[in-house]
Amino acid sequence: MLKTKVTEMLGIEHPIVGGTMMWISKAEFTAAISEAGGLGILASAIYHSKDEFRDALQKIKSLTSKPFAVNLNLFPAMRPINNEDYIEVLLDEGVKIVETSGHKAPTELYPPLKEAGCVLIHKCVGAKYARKAVSIGADIVTVVGFENGGAVGNLGLGTFALVPAVVDAVSAPVIGGGGVADGRGLAAMLALGAEAAIVGTRLLLTEECPIHPNIKAALASASETDTEVVMKCVNSAHRVWRNEPAAKLVEMDNRNASLAELISVAGGDKARVMFEQGKLDAGVIATGQAVGICKEILPVKTVFESMVADATRILRRD
Repeated sequence: MLKTKVTEMLGIEHPIVGGTMMWISKAEFTAAISEAGGLGILASAIYHSKDEFRDALQKIKSLTSKPFAVNLNLFPAMRPINNEDYIEVLLDEGVKIVETSGHKAPTELYPPLKEAGCVLIHKCVGAKYARKAVSIGADIVTVVGFENGGAVGNLGLGTFALVPAVVDAVSAPVIGGGGVADGRGLAAMLALGAEAAIVGTRLLLTEECPIHPNIKAALASASETDTEVVMKCVNSAHRVWRNEPAAKLVEMDNRNASLAELISVAGGDKARVMFEQGKLDAGVIATGQAVGICKEILPVKTVFESMVADATRILRRD
């Protein structure tokens, strides 16, 4: 057992947070992560109506009695996102943990969430932004180093430099990530001063992850060099698994393509084809450099238990 400030604040068993992954962090997967002892986070932006979102929240509650969170997305998107609608529904459904992430501080979103007594987690890219988040009411901040899959920010800081800098900068507990895929990474994150680790890439290679077996097999054979950072030209840098669309996005970055052009390759409709039909070059999938050490497809519970057992042994120097 690894008890930390974050496990106590969130009421979770393990100091492990499942990274929010667009089109993947649906109700069933969110519930599986929470049921395994971590914190599952539902990607609200997947749902295009209040009714669909409410159904997802109710589905999670039917699958687990353990804590889970909802992510509110502040990243640029082709489809306008009305987070006020999501807030209305999540408060009505009794959600008590909310994660915000994106290009701006969630200043306008916090008042109703604070009034309702929610624990607020803000995911940001560095110490300056973490201080801002805490100043407006964030209870916990999350930062991920450049090794991370998905949004990597534009600072280019590795995990070992970034996490302790943020720990030193804020009074709130820090969740750290970027390259955490086993017990060694979890132990390192706690040694750096974080109170929990956020894990994404490792969870792609779990039995419960709702992506096609072809994608899981391809990721299991990938190395640590098989990723690309794309969409830098629109200030939305993301690390993805290297495939044909990823290579195209690199070329588009080099000629400063528009957001609309980039979305034509990296959009959710392409990703859904990839995830559901197993077409490896249909779209892109956020994947961190730690993919090189993710080789087995296991239940989420097994992954978490192994991570915690190994981290405990390492920290005790057994």
